[in-house]
Amino acid sequence: MSEERELLRDTVAALIEKHASPAAVRAAMESERGYDEALWTLLCEQVGAAALVVPEDMGGAGGELADAAVVMHELGRGLVPTPLFGTTLAELALLAADEPDAEALERLAEGAKIGAVVFDPDYVVNGAVADVVIGTDGERLTRWSSVSAHPLHAMDMTRPLARLEAGETTDIGSDPGLADLAALLLAAEQVGAATRCLELTVEYTKDRVQFGRPIGSFQALKHRMADLYVKVQSAKAVVDEAIGDPSPTSAALARFSASEAFSAVAAEAVQMHGGIAITWEHDIQLYFKRAHGSAELLGPPREQLRRLESQVL
Repeated sequence: MSEERELLRDTVAALIEKHASPAAVRAAMESERGYDEALWTLLCEQVGAAALVVPEDMGGAGGELADAAVVMHELGRGLVPTPLFGTTLAELALLAADEPDAEALERLAEGAKIGAVVFDPDYVVNGAVADVVIGTDGERLTRWSSVSAHPLHAMDMTRPLARLEAGETTDIGSDPGLADLAALLLAAEQVGAATRCLELTVEYTKDRVQFGRPIGSFQALKHRMADLYVKVQSAKAVVDEAIGDPSPTSAALARFSASEAFSAVAAEAVQMHGGIAITWEHDIQLYFKRAHGSAELLGPPREQLRRLESQVL
């Protein structure tokens, strides 16, 4: 990772530590808009999170997809609800349009407007609060100028979803592969969440005493946590490589690896924490729900496997 990206990661991590405690995350997910508007403003003004993939001549930071992935990774660690995912994808869609909407891009880059991309109208991330909505069928992009939004009561309350109905739509150009770009950003977030979930589990096993010893000292649990560490680090390596060289194959592999790692860590975290893990007061249940919700978003792991199989058969 370059020095610039390390600085970006550290800056985002510091903001999250200060403004996105577990209590703050819970307050944000229960708020009317589903995210902390004050934190979103800080991320946009102090980090330029929403401007990373937008060229400088359009009011952005002139960065790359990897820069946005760094921020998604850190947000994933804390399960921080923000509209960055949809906004970044909407920017990438507008940049690929035959005639990019410079004004909309500038407002999205500032964080003044929220974006969303519709892959499946029944499950749109931040769809209820989006100002700029782009639809795609995998081939063409459409700008939705009139939208009816119906918020959903999803299992994962840290990721607001909505069902959208289009009114007027306008074709704006060819799809640049938004599904693959979304898969890569989501995979980066999943790896961040899996990493933190494992850290919390290791910390707990050091503190929880059974039979006069911390349960983390038992060899059986040591082996399980070592296996999880390898799984998470392997997924991180796959995702990092995929983001550095995006393609349909690498995106599918990244999504599959990240989904499998996060789901495995979350399941083991529940087991190692015991009954407390599934109580509302404990944060592990939030990671468990995010793991399963993320795995199904944009298509479940079996679809990623089918895509990979089609590349080798």
